[in-house]
Amino acid sequence: MALNLNRRSFIAGTAGLIALHPFSVHAKANQAHLRLMETTDLHVHVFPYDYYADRPRDAVGLSRTASIVRQIRSEATNSLLLDNGDFLQGNPMGDYIAYERGMQDGDSHPIITAMNSVGFDASTLGNHEFNYGIDFLMKSLAGADFPFVCANVATQLGANPTADTTLIKPYVILERQITDGAGTARPIKIGLIGFVPPQIMNWDRRHLEGNVEARDILQTARAYVPQMKEEGADIIIALSHSGIGSADEVEGMENASVPLAAVDGIDAIMTGHSHLVFPSSDYADHAAVDAEAGTIHGKPATMGGFWGSHLGLIDLILERDGAGWRIVGHSSEARPISRRNEDRSVTPLVEDDAAVIAAVQTDHDETLAYVRRAVGKTDAPLHSYFALVADDPSVQIVSIAQQWYVAQMLDGTEYADLPLLSAAAPFKAGGRGGPDYYTDVAVGDVAIKNVADLYLYPNTVRAVLVTGEQLKGWLERSAGMFNQIEPGREDQVLLNESFPSYNFDVIDGVTYQIDISQPSRFDPNGELINAEASRIINLMFNGEPVDPEQKFVIATNNYRASGGGAFPGAMGDTIIFEAPDTNRDVIVRYIVEQGTISPRADGNWSFAPVEGATVLFDTGPKARSYIADVPGVTVQDAGDGPDGFARFRITL
Repeated sequence: MALNLNRRSFIAGTAGLIALHPFSVHAKANQAHLRLMETTDLHVHVFPYDYYADRPRDAVGLSRTASIVRQIRSEATNSLLLDNGDFLQGNPMGDYIAYERGMQDGDSHPIITAMNSVGFDASTLGNHEFNYGIDFLMKSLAGADFPFVCANVATQLGANPTADTTLIKPYVILERQITDGAGTARPIKIGLIGFVPPQIMNWDRRHLEGNVEARDILQTARAYVPQMKEEGADIIIALSHSGIGSADEVEGMENASVPLAAVDGIDAIMTGHSHLVFPSSDYADHAAVDAEAGTIHGKPATMGGFWGSHLGLIDLILERDGAGWRIVGHSSEARPISRRNEDRSVTPLVEDDAAVIAAVQTDHDETLAYVRRAVGKTDAPLHSYFALVADDPSVQIVSIAQQWYVAQMLDGTEYADLPLLSAAAPFKAGGRGGPDYYTDVAVGDVAIKNVADLYLYPNTVRAVLVTGEQLKGWLERSAGMFNQIEPGREDQVLLNESFPSYNFDVIDGVTYQIDISQPSRFDPNGELINAEASRIINLMFNGEPVDPEQKFVIATNNYRASGGGAFPGAMGDTIIFEAPDTNRDVIVRYIVEQGTISPRADGNWSFAPVEGATVLFDTGPKARSYIADVPGVTVQDAGDGPDGFARFRITL
């Protein structure tokens, strides 16, 4: 039996299997093949399950990734399994442990239990590890059978990074045996150093301020890496919970992995935080990045997606150089656990690892009970039947929660005193989804899984800084939802069927009317077609007309803020805040904190009168139960529409 680099009996491999891998074949007597495996941004996704939708999901889960790990270990004499952070928070299982069950001394967190089962060798911290506070974090880490490293978070700062009192170990040097091409076991010292975005001090200010400080990633790396070399590290791997961003160094970078790879002494780099895959075409145009070879500044790198979707993999050929080792060959890839087909269906590529499932089965069952149980109440129905024709409660609650969250995040910043607005759109609003494709949550209990009905997508919160002119342009873009209506004509078709409902943003915090007798400024794809067109009238803030030069902050999501839908003021260049949290998580937190929510639409927008005109629109037949409560518009039942829809008439 070949000697394996990893410590646990879970790990095994045979010389016969090793010979099948080309790198192993190429390893000579003075060389060794080492496989580095990476998970990143697991966010407590152990089971292949979507707790919000309350159904299985083949595209996620450490239980699936673990099957690839087992396969890799069967192929390689020498392997190391590393996690790159953001494991402790991010789905209802994490919230259940933090908010419901709690962590007492001696408890094992389910994600740590699962990671122990798989046999991780080390991990770093991600920004989300701090979401529940330092005490919860430290109790969770205590259950691990492997070390954690993070060099740039300190409980007390020294004169330089190496003089800091760090929250956890800044690095470890693993002393292992590695089997060379001749089958001889030889010693090797592998250095692992971890980094987290210093923005944690803003994102989790309430937990961290006065307790820890965060240093710049690059300054910290340049201080510690030479020390690791002096202590005998043969190779150094950076566990960078930081994205692949600009090659130009700026102090306090959030996505610092490109300049980090250039730090002398770092031999390979694990990246994450961005929920993307490397190597992949996502990074084809990034400076100092070779997206085909899987290198950053010529050094091997990987990013294993998120939620267990991929296993990052770096193959190294090491050669003995005197008494130590150096890298003489490498390759990188990211292996998926599933494949998305042309019809958008998902085909799993691996099965669950039974040991992982068994280790966390009880926690999974308890989480299911948790998501199915009420976490709050609503004293008004949450439905989207009229979301495209009037201010709507299902959109209102999203806006309120976003505004509540961003206000906390911007507290104490230069933007704290600016007017804060919130943009949200209806996702479930009929259309191709059919007459039942609407949000509909009755008065009473709200369960966590109901949040999926309110917010379909795993977007994250963003905030943008816009002018009054851009604000109006944003609303003009939304107003493309409606066909142009002629005065004096009855029963005209109101909605433009080519316009997706998720691009119909309602902006809370201002009041306005939409004059649909005017042409639309934009076509359904966001192309400018009538530069002088103006449908948005009486745009007011605090009862005063909006000044085109006035500054506003708008809470929205990453899709919109980054240019999704091509909205004025939201083209990726106005972002002032990128949250670490999903919009779904924010809505859940808001409901939990409020206890009972009152998501009644406040009627901040309406149609301007169009003399002698009526319009027709189709929605779900259940809308008839709410027809008397639609604010700012007179709605009449107009009978049945096609394909099971109900038809309604509005007098403008």
